[in-house]
Amino acid sequence: MSPSAVSPDPVHLVVGEEELLVERAVRGALAAARKADPQADLTRVKVTELTPPELAELVSPSLFAEGRVVALEAAQDAGKEIAEAVVAYAKAPADGVTLVVVHSGGGRSKVAKELPAALRKVGAAVTECPKITKAADREAFVRNEIRAAGGKADPDAVGALIEAVGSDLRELAAAASQLVSDTGGKVDAHAVHRYHRGRAEVTGFAVAEKAVMGDRAGALEALRWAIQLGVPHVLVADALADAVRTIARVSAVGRGDPFKLAGELGMPPWKVKKAQGQARGWDGDGLAVAMSVVAGLNADVKGVAADSGYALERAVLRIVAAHGRR
Repeated sequence: MSPSAVSPDPVHLVVGEEELLVERAVRGALAAARKADPQADLTRVKVTELTPPELAELVSPSLFAEGRVVALEAAQDAGKEIAEAVVAYAKAPADGVTLVVVHSGGGRSKVAKELPAALRKVGAAVTECPKITKAADREAFVRNEIRAAGGKADPDAVGALIEAVGSDLRELAAAASQLVSDTGGKVDAHAVHRYHRGRAEVTGFAVAEKAVMGDRAGALEALRWAIQLGVPHVLVADALADAVRTIARVSAVGRGDPFKLAGELGMPPWKVKKAQGQARGWDGDGLAVAMSVVAGLNADVKGVAADSGYALERAVLRIVAAHGRR
């Protein structure tokens, strides 16, 4: 180990269930260890597969002072003995070893649930990796990814990227990095549509957007492409339901500033603005019909209907017809 190098945190607690962020935290701990010792390696082990003596062996200093990172995974499943052993080690960690404790934040037992608090108390470095479920948090993630890659994106571009790629963080991160590389750093909605047009056209969201706008031919074409390319039927059904329900919610509050309505509705402003435009073609009776259609479709694609592909096509046609009720 280089004596001039900055020593990494000896104990690192990674808390949360967002897999991409957890993996980055573990990799970050390894990168920090390799700044002190370029030869440092990473060992992963599930906490349920360890006994206290085996843990002690894993974190024992090397005879040759080689750096080492030990990642204890699924610490929320820890039993009493191993949990106590982890905390005892964290109070007096060995030189040259980084212990990374990966914990979901929950726990099956009292001792497992209390493990993160015990590690915080003894001074473990902490990285929070909460599950990203809110639209605003997902948008913030995309903005940060683009910024980290050296680019800038306007709000429309962020919304367009999420709509084109979906909610999977790994795919969003890869797409953000690729867009920055391809555009020289200036990411706008036009760039997103240009680079992701093929993918966007076969997502459930594309089918839904055309259906709620009353575009019969466009919706059917997008649906057939989606089915042919293997987009799961349940995802198309979910997108149709989301589009119809969003329009219904936005219609119920009337016209207004999307930024002001966003907080009230719990939606990002771009989604409110988009739904306001889509709502112009709908009335209350039509929306009631469409709501009933998507409710029935949810059951159909999960096994009630004999042919879920036919159920999707029938639902799209009924939504398009409901759009024209005046």
